[in-house]
Amino acid sequence: MAKQPMLKFTNVARDMPEKRAPNLRKTDFNEIYAEYAEAKAKEQSSRCSQCGVPYCQTHCPLHNNIPDWLRLTAEGRLEEAYEISQATNTFPEICGRICPQDRLCEGNCVIESSGHGTVTIGSVEKYITDTAWEQGWVKPIVPNHERTESVGIIGAGPGGLAAADFLRRAGVQVTVYDRYDRAGGLMTYGIPGFKLEKDVVMRRNQQLEQGGVTFKLNCTVGEDISFADIRKAHDAVIIATGVYKSRELAAPGVGAQGVVRAIDFLTVSNKKSFGDDVPSFDDGSLNANGKKVIVIGGGDTAMDCVRTSIRQGATSVKCLYRRDRANMPGSQREVANAEEEGVVFEWLSAPKGFVGEPVSGVMVQKMRLGQPDATGRQAPEIIEGSDYIEEVDLVIMALGFEAEDLPTLWDCPELPVNRWGTVKADYITGRTHADSVFAVGDIVRGASLVVWAIKDGRDCAEAIVEQFNGAAAVAAE
Repeated sequence: MAKQPMLKFTNVARDMPEKRAPNLRKTDFNEIYAEYAEAKAKEQSSRCSQCGVPYCQTHCPLHNNIPDWLRLTAEGRLEEAYEISQATNTFPEICGRICPQDRLCEGNCVIESSGHGTVTIGSVEKYITDTAWEQGWVKPIVPNHERTESVGIIGAGPGGLAAADFLRRAGVQVTVYDRYDRAGGLMTYGIPGFKLEKDVVMRRNQQLEQGGVTFKLNCTVGEDISFADIRKAHDAVIIATGVYKSRELAAPGVGAQGVVRAIDFLTVSNKKSFGDDVPSFDDGSLNANGKKVIVIGGGDTAMDCVRTSIRQGATSVKCLYRRDRANMPGSQREVANAEEEGVVFEWLSAPKGFVGEPVSGVMVQKMRLGQPDATGRQAPEIIEGSDYIEEVDLVIMALGFEAEDLPTLWDCPELPVNRWGTVKADYITGRTHADSVFAVGDIVRGASLVVWAIKDGRDCAEAIVEQFNGAAAVAAE
């Protein structure tokens, strides 16, 4: 009888891939985790309890068949594991790197609640698909038959690219429009290389292009092409722009030189990593080298900014967040990585204003947590008389993102948006009230996770194919 390959969590300890030492990793933008070796991937996969109700799968937005591909990995059937993994996830190697597993699949692992430490789901997912690329198991997109219908997708982020992948596999003609010079959205220009190395994104872009997706880059809708013209050119349109408008802080001195937006700081850093000519980095405007840096915010974007600043050679990096550690929205794993690399967190601290031109100080006011607000979170309250000034050379505002005013920018007043500016669309199909116009990802949800955008893109593409099939059936009658 074959030996049971699973249920090893009682005698095999949780073991993450080796993490590079902080003094080494903070000198470059390479990923901080090493790759699992085959034996280690098998060992860690074998810890899965194969529980009857897999909460890891339930709490994954894509409902990935996690127990199945863990078992196949433990059994050494890695190509089959890859096939199961990619059946539900367009970009598993990307999710394995950047998903907040501590809040999703791993955070709901049954053996974690019994004190044995969660299965390292994300690291195994990354290993499976990286191996698939190395072994040539990732096949080019070749539809069974080509269709005449076409879809225009506005935005080359994870939602738009996931939809493009699904539609091309169904034979639909796809054109993706994006304002940047490279596809990938925040995966390319927002997330730093130490979390997601750029060749991982570029090879997916290349796969889509080789599979027949047409990319129209450096193309801003409303300037280079009108939304009306895109609608005329295609049988359906998907809006997948994301949310790029930075939330602003109303405080004295906020317009001073040296107070910058997180999206600008991260985009410039990522462009530099591609070897691009970036004047605003070279002249020091968006470069933390040799500076005292303060990042304001407590989300994942703030974590990206503090860790990027360290790698650019900042003399000190502090993060101000108005709540405490337990109530911050960013990944606790990212906070721990940042602290290891030398970032100092000032909890229960908020900016009151800025001093100097260019900026030379942040007026900080200390906070305490009061009564819970309408969402159940404790509202921060100012502690009167606790203000002080923190010296600074560069302030990075990472307060989150909002939707741009698309109806105005695109001269499309009938585009349905809510009071937050996000597009009103069905959460499953992405369908809006505008004829043959769909919307997915952050432009519907507000700022959210890459994995949710992938789900939205896939679901929307499936709905569009069903719509095309229905129209074709009617036409054939």
